[in-house]
Amino acid sequence: MPRILVIAPHWIGDAVMSLPLITLIHNRFPNSSIDVLCTPWVGPIYRACPEMTSIIEHDFQHGALQWGLRRSIAQELKRQDYEMAFILPNSFKSALIPWLAKIPKRIGYQGEFRFGLINLSLPNPSRHVRTPMIEHYAKLVEGLNPTADLKNLPQPRLAIDPALVQWAAKKIDQIGGGSYYVFAPGAEYGPAKRWPTGHFTKLANQILEGSPDTKIIILGSQADHVLGQEIVQGSNLSKRIHNWCGTIRLDQSMALIAQCTSLISNDSGLMHIGAALSIPQIAIFGSSNPKHTPPLSQKAQIIWLGLDCSPCYQRTCPLGHLNCLNQIEAERVYSMLTPLITH
Repeated sequence: MPRILVIAPHWIGDAVMSLPLITLIHNRFPNSSIDVLCTPWVGPIYRACPEMTSIIEHDFQHGALQWGLRRSIAQELKRQDYEMAFILPNSFKSALIPWLAKIPKRIGYQGEFRFGLINLSLPNPSRHVRTPMIEHYAKLVEGLNPTADLKNLPQPRLAIDPALVQWAAKKIDQIGGGSYYVFAPGAEYGPAKRWPTGHFTKLANQILEGSPDTKIIILGSQADHVLGQEIVQGSNLSKRIHNWCGTIRLDQSMALIAQCTSLISNDSGLMHIGAALSIPQIAIFGSSNPKHTPPLSQKAQIIWLGLDCSPCYQRTCPLGHLNCLNQIEAERVYSMLTPLITH
């Protein structure tokens, strides 16, 4: 049985968008063992991917070479006799381990100083030509088969563990049960991707006033907790808004999203999770381009103003006004919710 290693990206959204590649690998090698090497940050994504055989987690630090750790991991992997490795990140560091482990076929894009580390390479597309990320990752199968048909790519899909489904149901029962919406106000990349919390607050009030039995759950990382608090404190119905940012694990957040009425988010990892769970959702884009990283779901609606200054792909607004997000009114988002959840 062939053994295949996947070197995972470090961002949650990118991990979700890599799932179609995993499906393509599985379809091409149906009897293979597919393992992923990743950080604990994205591990829950791959544990919810049925095609994965095992998850190998290590705490890789951003910007650090960690030569000793990578050499140790490579020695461990060398004993597993992997036949090929797909290296998804473009960094020099990500290509080191498969090379040190002497995996015969090492497939990836040409990146920073990776000559020789990658021996089945694809040319890296220009930054001015941003193809959808799902296609960017899926094209790596061309390293094995240049004639691979990528016209009808599988969509990202996540399968929630039944134990986590039960946990989520009990967690909602603890706050009175019933239906709930999920807000995801964060975006790790920076403020230019975050819809203002005041707008989220206005939307929360509209939802709660229109549905007396509904609640709102705010999800995100510990860094997003302050954003959640701003939404709670700005609402006159704050008792029905629950800020769980940073208080539960990612896999638990995934289980909660899987059972929500709708997800309202920025262009973020949780947006991609909602799409992979086929949840009704509204995705709000600012500095990024929805053609590059769209939520891949027929139940997703995208709001993007497409101003002359966007997409700028900056962490903070270079013009200082953030019109691409400030000008998206809460009323517009609310007007889209009812037809979305009843469709």
